[in-house]
Amino acid sequence: METILKYLRNTKDMFLVYGGNLEAELRVTFYCDAGFETDRDDIKAQTSYVFILNGGAVDWKSSKQNTTAMSAIEAEYIAASEAAMEVVCIRKFISGLGIVPTINEPNKVLCDNSVGLLIANKPRVQKGARHYYRRYHYVHECIKLGEINILKVNTDDNLADPFTKALSKGKLTQHARSIGLCLATSFM
Repeated sequence: METILKYLRNTKDMFLVYGGNLEAELRVTFYCDAGFETDRDDIKAQTSYVFILNGGAVDWKSSKQNTTAMSAIEAEYIAASEAAMEVVCIRKFISGLGIVPTINEPNKVLCDNSVGLLIANKPRVQKGARHYYRRYHYVHECIKLGEINILKVNTDDNLADPFTKALSKGKLTQHARSIGLCLATSFM
C-alpha cells in the first residue's frame, strides 16, 4: 500500500497526452508482460498489459493472475492470453467507429518472453504446455483467426513492464513518456 501511495503522490501533476504523429495513420499497439513470483506473500504471478493508440495509453491492466503459474513461461502465456481477450474487444470497438483503417490487419501484441511466444505461435498445444488451463489457449485461436500477431519485444522496450515490477527512476520515466504520460508543467 505504501508503494501505491508514493506513486500517486509522485504522479499527481501528470496526465495522459494523445496525438503522436498526426500525419501518420492511427495504429494500435499492445504490450503485455508477466511478473513471476513478484510478491513474497503470494505465489500468484502478476499480469499486465497496456494498449497504445496514437501515442497514448487507452487501456491498461495490472492484476494478480487467477491461477497459479508453475513457471515464468506459463505466467507470460497467461498474460498473453488475457491481453488477446482484450485485443478482440478493443478491435471490435475500434472497427465499429471506423476511424482506424488498419484495424482489420492483425494487431501486434508485443511480449518479452521468447519461449512463451514460441508456445503461443505453435498451431498445437505443446507438450510442456498441456497442463495450462484450456482457457489460456485462446491465444492460439486469435492468431489463427488473424486477430493478433504475437511478436518479441526487448524487455527494456516493453511498455507493460512498469505494471509488473519496480523499475529504476530513469526507466520508469522513459516508459511513462512512451505511453503519453507527461508533467503538466511541460505544457505551460
